Amino acid sequence: MYSFFESVERSFDKAALLTNWEKGILAQIKACNSIYSMRFPVKMDDGRIEVIEAYRVQHSQHKTPCKGGIRFSSEVNQDEVMALASLMTYKCAIVNVPFGGAKGGIKINPRNYSAYELEKITRRYTSELVKKNFIGPGIDVPAPDYGTGEREMSWILDTYQSLKPGEIDSAGCVTGKPISQGGVHGRKEATGLGVFFGVREVCNMPNVMQKIGLTTGIKGKNVIVQGLGNVGYHCAKYFRENGAIVIAIAEYEGAVYNEKGINEEELFKHRKATGSVLNFPDASNIQVSTEALELECDILIPAALENVIDGNNAPRIKAKIIGEAANGPLTPEADAIFAERGVMVIPDMYLNAGGVTVSYFEWLKNLSHVRYGRLEKRFTENMNHHILSEIEELTGKKASDKAHKLIEHGADEIDLVYSGLEETMISATQEIMDIWLSNPSIPDMRTAAYVCAINKVGVAYKELGIFP
Repeated sequence: MYSFFESVERSFDKAALLTNWEKGILAQIKACNSIYSMRFPVKMDDGRIEVIEAYRVQHSQHKTPCKGGIRFSSEVNQDEVMALASLMTYKCAIVNVPFGGAKGGIKINPRNYSAYELEKITRRYTSELVKKNFIGPGIDVPAPDYGTGEREMSWILDTYQSLKPGEIDSAGCVTGKPISQGGVHGRKEATGLGVFFGVREVCNMPNVMQKIGLTTGIKGKNVIVQGLGNVGYHCAKYFRENGAIVIAIAEYEGAVYNEKGINEEELFKHRKATGSVLNFPDASNIQVSTEALELECDILIPAALENVIDGNNAPRIKAKIIGEAANGPLTPEADAIFAERGVMVIPDMYLNAGGVTVSYFEWLKNLSHVRYGRLEKRFTENMNHHILSEIEELTGKKASDKAHKLIEHGADEIDLVYSGLEETMISATQEIMDIWLSNPSIPDMRTAAYVCAINKVGVAYKELGIFP
């Protein structure tokens, strides 16, 4: 059994053999540049002192700042954070976001702490990062991840600004913030929406779909989603809204199944009220959560934690397409099994890049100090109104109020964010597919994605002049 980081390295090495880069450059691309392992004391509500274990890994500075989320989980360890940081490097390279990869983690179960305790832990962690120059709008920019969200990001921002008074671009030290603190519309749903855009683009490729025995398009496809957190919820939402049938949703306490489809919003409310997804009206229970992954379906979306599909359960997976919404949900053994069976695996390293893509938009917004759409929205609306009026006058026909509203609409911030994310995911999918389909030696889409990333990072290092 490989560790998470070893799995990433194994995939890297497999792809590196298919590139023309020399060994020294490949070694630099693969290496984690900086690893900050820390321990710090925090006083809990009951007066006891607890020593907190935490990490921040900067995998690559071929582009700066580094970028990557901070997760709160009792499973956090250095190997996991190193693996996630390296995946961030490759992810950013593939989707043309000019960041190096980083990741952070605090080894706690946030459910076991009060809000005040979590605030103290987050603020102390931030002060440790500031102390060692591991955070800043031009150095390293954290974001939310598993177990964290807007609240924690606002604590990080406030702590950073208190320690760096007068820094004009300080809002860019962290992304995933509340809108009122410089956040961007669309960030919360970005990863799930990006997964949808990526899977949809693959499903719209006739040659690829014919090869795996499916019709083109998303509509009518049976989908299973593992995870009802932020990513899983939004994956289910966008697939359902675009005509797919979400037949099962799994969480750690179990799963529910309904061949006619499950509404993720209703299930979310049910879980909030009862504490479990089980016993959802009109759905059957699956007591062992992982068994839901083995049901008949067209598309499987693992959107929980890493290594949930391995050499043991991979032979029982019946999906034709697996979209990795989580980081590292498949082991290398599972990859090999799916490649042999002709199952299409759309890899995490670019498919869940919606979060970092929209984080990039937020960072740009913070550096420019102006929200998207502010300068052009009214101009566009006025111009569209003028054009429509001219057409009505020339034709002698009046457009409906609905048509007026649609045509005259100027782009809001969220329209521009969604548009930028859609363009990013479509372009990345097409680029990876072109690499894969043009080289018979590349066995799967994951390897093609690594080849794409390695080439881009290699070029960046070359242009830095590090390697003469």
